Amino acid sequence: MKTQHLTEKDIETAAAILREGGLVGIPTETVYGLGASGLNPDAVRRIFEAKGRPQDNPLILHIPDETWLERYCRNIPPAAYTLAEKFWPGPLTMILRRRENVPNAVTAGLDTVGVRCPDHPVTLAIIRAAGVPVAAPSGNLSGRPSPTCAAHMAEDMDGRIDAIVDGGPCGVGVESTIVDLTTSIPRLLRPGGLPLESLEEVLGEVAVDKAVTAPLAAGEKPRAPGMKYRHYAPRAPVTVVTGEARRTAGYIRRHLGEHTGVICFEEYRDQFPGCVVRSMGSSRDQGEQARRVFDALRFFDGTGVEAIFAQCPGEGGLGLAVANRLKKAAGFQIVGLGEGKG
Repeated sequence: MKTQHLTEKDIETAAAILREGGLVGIPTETVYGLGASGLNPDAVRRIFEAKGRPQDNPLILHIPDETWLERYCRNIPPAAYTLAEKFWPGPLTMILRRRENVPNAVTAGLDTVGVRCPDHPVTLAIIRAAGVPVAAPSGNLSGRPSPTCAAHMAEDMDGRIDAIVDGGPCGVGVESTIVDLTTSIPRLLRPGGLPLESLEEVLGEVAVDKAVTAPLAAGEKPRAPGMKYRHYAPRAPVTVVTGEARRTAGYIRRHLGEHTGVICFEEYRDQFPGCVVRSMGSSRDQGEQARRVFDALRFFDGTGVEAIFAQCPGEGGLGLAVANRLKKAAGFQIVGLGEGKG
């Protein structure tokens, strides 16, 4: 298959591919997505084939605004519209009860569906032009770091899908926050580009699912993307070191071996001589960490490193999402040195 490389001017071309059952790489504010018509089960199944994605891992429907919610969801609580008014378009996915017109292929057989409105003018225009919701996971091979630019998506998907639309680099850099609104207390299923604290300001109490900080138990079915499997991983094994930044840098220095890579805060990048080092920004800039974390993980695949150590931010604000992605990439191989703000 020859993959077309489209620009933001090719809205109608991308929309036509989606309507006809094809797969299109789409830019969003979070990461690039691998989109198909969310009402076409055969097209949705092609997403799983292209990514090598497990069939029990549900997808998210992308819609252009909250007026489309009633088309695909039922028993919608008032909180959903409150959140949509405040945070859409933006990096927030809501889990709601689905209508029967949403295929099982999208929801992995669950009676719920994740829905969000992306904050990217190109993809919003494509969805409106296609006239269908777009089912889309991140546009990488399953388990690999998510793509935050069109070139990264092409590395994984060129020749596997019909087209990739280049909409520039992603402004947020980690996937959307996922909150389940079908439970008595709203539950955070995946931290992302909208901090937990922002949800709590609107919803009050928000429970945090155990899968945010630890792996699911064997046989436990994921209710949202990113909950169950090892994700975001480079080819070399990753060890995440948590705690105060100076202590984590010291631990990593003491445990360096040959062919070791280090993901670190900018302030510490000169402390690992002889290593391949990738900065994810200042320890004080969580937004920059989010924008850089996937690039840092993906970077090491071309370097020949055999092991990677990663400093880990604290879990306040966007740090919770960055820490989650690093720990998932490491398969929860974590060295804990005590909590800190590093």
